[in-house]
Amino acid sequence: MKKIIIVLAALLVMMTGCQKEDEVIKNEEIILATTTSTKDSGLLDYLLPYFEEESGYKVSVVSVGSGEAMTMGENGEADVLLVHSPAAEEEFVKNGHADEDGRKDVMYNDFVLIGPSSDPANIKTDAYNDALKAFKTLADEEMTFISRSDESGTHKKELEIWKAAGIEPSGDWYVEAGSGMGAVLEMANEELAYTLSDRATWLNLDLDEDLMIVSENDPSGVLYNQYGVICVNPDKNEAINHEGAKAFANWLLSSETQELIGEYGLEEYGKALFTPNAE
Repeated sequence: MKKIIIVLAALLVMMTGCQKEDEVIKNEEIILATTTSTKDSGLLDYLLPYFEEESGYKVSVVSVGSGEAMTMGENGEADVLLVHSPAAEEEFVKNGHADEDGRKDVMYNDFVLIGPSSDPANIKTDAYNDALKAFKTLADEEMTFISRSDESGTHKKELEIWKAAGIEPSGDWYVEAGSGMGAVLEMANEELAYTLSDRATWLNLDLDEDLMIVSENDPSGVLYNQYGVICVNPDKNEAINHEGAKAFANWLLSSETQELIGEYGLEEYGKALFTPNAE
């Protein structure tokens, strides 16, 4: 009888220890460095409560441009990245900053050129489906254009379009904001200026009283906007929560979460703001 009591007591201690260990796991923090568009679009506010409830992890979001998010990853200041600058992401992986799985496609949407409802450059009439022609027109007529200028994925895409159009933008008409997507759209609204935006943030901010889409759906694919997830190389430092990062990345790529992503925006806007495309 005495032996049985001792065994039961030992089992109770083990169960209590396991329970405490589970509680520790549930209280662990994951640092997610991500582009401002995933936050300004409302996507993270929609998704993260599901993940936190299912996993027990708490996600701390650092919303910056994709370039700055990857710098955080390089410095070991984030556990996982959700960004939209594919060429820079591939370089990030190539340089050994990611874990063994590299980057994975998560979802995509597209970029749109936003301008004043009056559209003084007549972009919507003359270059509605031609991004290069639209940007050339803006430069030729020196229409006020607000650039994010923050090394974000949107900024890199904007520079890519200027380069393809054979233009190096400069002058008083070209305003370098150094701000996130939401702030830049608010500036464009105040100044009645043109700017490049991801479609999801544009729709979520609902600024179509004074602004509108003047160019979109370029058949060349130049406005395509792919998002990827990357777990940071855990060898950078002991503080990196690699287990939590993998849990989040795998959750994002799961069929259930991909379905959630594909549903976001349907009820409010009549169309999904992101198209899931994880393999």
